[in-house]
Amino acid sequence: MSKPKTSEKILAIARDILADDGPEGLSFDAIARELGKSKQAVLYWYPTKRDLLAALYLPWLRAEAQVASSAIEAATSPAEAVVAFVRAVAAFHLDDLSRFRMMYLVPQVTRRATPARAPDPVVDDVHPVTDQLYGDLAAHLDAPDPRAEAMAIHSAVLGVVLMVSLGDALSDPLKHGADTLVDALASRLAT
Repeated sequence: MSKPKTSEKILAIARDILADDGPEGLSFDAIARELGKSKQAVLYWYPTKRDLLAALYLPWLRAEAQVASSAIEAATSPAEAVVAFVRAVAAFHLDDLSRFRMMYLVPQVTRRATPARAPDPVVDDVHPVTDQLYGDLAAHLDAPDPRAEAMAIHSAVLGVVLMVSLGDALSDPLKHGADTLVDALASRLAT
């Protein structure tokens, strides 16, 4: 088995720091210390924090889209597609709540403040993935605006995962288990 590349080690360290210390704990100095190399060695691979977060986020987003697309591929009705989509996306995130938090919460709290929307290459990379995610589900829906409905369905799934994640983070279990909540959402959205 080959040794992991420095860039892969950096990403693994960044994931661990984010999971343990949150976004405020993530710094190039902290990564360099854990890596046992200079800060410049980290900056060589990821010149900005945004580049580092994108290197973490984009593969996860692509994996989420692939899981969702595969789940609905064989659906023969809108209801079947919705149920398969909800269950697949929920399972993907519930399987790794740390990854979910890094995907959907960390970018919100590390967002840079800019007066106007500046061009962002990360956003340019996200759009094709979300186009696939929403387009694949929209193709199975019978709605006046199927893409908007697909986005709303995805958002609803993320909302359930968010509540489960919040309960987990606070060590305060929800009254209903994750499976029950996912089944209730799938059932409601499929009608």
